[in-house]
Amino acid sequence: MIQPWLLSGLGLLILLLAGDALVRGAVSLSLRLGVPALIVSLTIVAFGTSAPELLISIKAVLDEAPGIALGNVVGSNTANILLVLGVPALLATLHTSECSTRKTYNFMIAASVLFIGLAFRGVFDWIAALVLLTALGYMLWDQFKEARSHRNGGANEVDDLEEPEGADPDMPGWRIGLFLVLGLVGLPLGASLLVDNASIIARTYGVSDTVIGLTLVAIGTSLPELATTVMAALRRQADVALGNVIGSNMFNLLAIIGIASLVGPIEVDPEFLRFDLWVMLGASLMLIPFVYMGRDITRIWGVALCSIYAGYLVWVLS
Repeated sequence: MIQPWLLSGLGLLILLLAGDALVRGAVSLSLRLGVPALIVSLTIVAFGTSAPELLISIKAVLDEAPGIALGNVVGSNTANILLVLGVPALLATLHTSECSTRKTYNFMIAASVLFIGLAFRGVFDWIAALVLLTALGYMLWDQFKEARSHRNGGANEVDDLEEPEGADPDMPGWRIGLFLVLGLVGLPLGASLLVDNASIIARTYGVSDTVIGLTLVAIGTSLPELATTVMAALRRQADVALGNVIGSNMFNLLAIIGIASLVGPIEVDPEFLRFDLWVMLGASLMLIPFVYMGRDITRIWGVALCSIYAGYLVWVLS
């Protein structure tokens, strides 16, 4: 039984490295072609960092393992709030009282409610996909307008936004091509390794694909957000930490399942409707004190968030 675990870990590692390579290559290519950093940040970076989750969900749909596809998204959103914000808070207080994230947070809650409503149809099909992708388009357009307004409102600001992380307009063409090839080849390879071996683990231990999706796959695909948030906390950049989680959750709900549902229908396990979707929504509502009441995420909150997540894992695995 060691081999499936090792191959799952290898698949996850390939996914993370390939996703990073694809983002670096695509961003650098776009900037060399003259695409504004604003557009790159709102599109290529956002979708590129969600590529591992997207490939996993598509592969799971093709392999008729809808539990992994849906569990990956629902579990990742829960982990993003309880674990990805909880662990950094154990290291340093996140001064979220200084952040202004109300509008994007409202978008995230609205996306969560919409997602849960569609889940009660029993399946995510092309109709649900169109609804989710329409909501995604509206959110992107609103963010684009707000970013443009903010940029144009400063008379002394530079002509464009700060370049996205990892961007290098002067990167040689051969290196850009190499990053793109590594990303495009590595993502499907990593997704295939992870999904296939996660399914083997599920069958061996007698647990469902849903449980594997909510735990092993969800935590694995939340590792990039966790690394980013830990560094943001240590650098006292709470806005980056909170914004990263909110943005990631919106893309998971609207883009990942929206696109995967076009590949094939994703049936909803009744357990999602009874428990997991409400845990995801409850975790999202736990951000209200930090978004609306000016509270900082202190170490005490970090302990509470991590403890709730540990309890959730015990419940799911039992």
